[in-house]
Amino acid sequence: MTKRLSELLAHCAPRAVHGSLEVPVAALTYDSRTVTAGCCFFAVEGVRCDGHDFIPAAVAGGASAVVCRRLPAERCDAVTYVEVDDVQAALADMAAAFYDHPSRELKLVGITGTNGKTTTATLLYELVRALGYRAGLISTVVYRIDDRTVEATHTTPDAIRLNAMIRAMVEAGCDYCFMECSSHAIVQQRTRGLRFAGGLFSNLTHDHLDYHKTFAEYLRAKKGFFDALPASAFALVNIDDRNGRVMVQNTAARVKTLSLREMADVRCRILEMHLDGMQLLLDGQEVWVHLTGRFNAYNIATVYGTALLLGLDRSEVLAALSALGAVSGRFECIRAADGTIAVVDYAHTPDALENVLRTIEEIRTQDRQLVVVCGCGGDRDRTKRPEMARIAASHATTAVFTSDNPRHEDPEAILDEMTAGLDPSVRCLRIADRATAIRTAVLLTRAGDMLLIAGKGHETYQIVGDEKRHFDDREEVRRAFAELKMKN
Repeated sequence: MTKRLSELLAHCAPRAVHGSLEVPVAALTYDSRTVTAGCCFFAVEGVRCDGHDFIPAAVAGGASAVVCRRLPAERCDAVTYVEVDDVQAALADMAAAFYDHPSRELKLVGITGTNGKTTTATLLYELVRALGYRAGLISTVVYRIDDRTVEATHTTPDAIRLNAMIRAMVEAGCDYCFMECSSHAIVQQRTRGLRFAGGLFSNLTHDHLDYHKTFAEYLRAKKGFFDALPASAFALVNIDDRNGRVMVQNTAARVKTLSLREMADVRCRILEMHLDGMQLLLDGQEVWVHLTGRFNAYNIATVYGTALLLGLDRSEVLAALSALGAVSGRFECIRAADGTIAVVDYAHTPDALENVLRTIEEIRTQDRQLVVVCGCGGDRDRTKRPEMARIAASHATTAVFTSDNPRHEDPEAILDEMTAGLDPSVRCLRIADRATAIRTAVLLTRAGDMLLIAGKGHETYQIVGDEKRHFDDREEVRRAFAELKMKN
């Protein structure tokens, strides 16, 4: 695929262009190491490095065009330099043009919020496929192009990869694409230039303040997604979250609401809750789903409402909902031979941890102990660490604090911050090695007890320093169960 630079700039407003607009562009990149002949290189100013420093390397690699905020001191006559006010915005606009605006050829639905994005996106993907449609999925866990799996690198990939994947979905005959829209992606303009058929809001709680600095900035990032929706789109928001109505204050989209507590366009109520599922009342219709917990009731209500807004048949949607299974690493239950139950969940924010623990409290009987294993990631929002520990300790019979992905921080220092201020009477252990922590937690349980292992969920790795080591909470639990739990 080759385009003329003039075609790619049709929807941009460059400050100045130095060179020919008719140079051919064979590929787009913001990484100078991947430049090949005919590439257009974008000098993105990142957190750790500035793309402007790599313009000479990109030109040496054969770039035909460079998009930058400021011109380099030395320029090559054979290269066209495009000056813009915002390189990331130009990247998104030009990526959409390079791949012929693929989001216009299917129904693209974006999901944003703190918790529930992965479950909602995945369930929507599974639901429409169960109804006979082809679909794409862009999520934290995995990317899917119909039935083809692509490894996920980010919750929301960069604009080049995003448009390339949506183009591949169109060519695979997909009718829909469901994608998570992270706050980072919205701020960094990765979703710019895409045409959304709908936008969904789950909830907003404490997260990513290492990046956004304040909760107000975090909220503004999420709201920016809805501000950009066109009038042709719908916006479905959870109004039980106090920020739900704030999200759509300035949107041009058709606003629809959902609630478990008050009157809304989509009304849901939990009738019964069990470990293996729950009975819901959805707009007056009873339905059994194979997911449990109030947080999952919100996810199901969102999926249901979205399906109807997309024009799908209500009775078919309800039937398909009752057949859907749990999402990998989201309240995933593993049972030992003696009846001990481990729940593995991705909960890595205070609100998500609280929700999962409340669900377990509603299910477990008083004679069952609850052992909780949790940690906090390194190089991430430090302010939530003591809150995570406090929540775990307040629900657990025993809390075991351990490492998550320590990255470049000392695991013991992270544990110090987590346990600072905990009441001395709290029954807890500190075990930095996660495998040992899980094994110890299993040793603490008796037949029929419950165990929550929170924070990593679907992840099959642990990041220590710059190294990504294989580690899977589910594997560790099964191994500990097999070795430590006697058969009945």
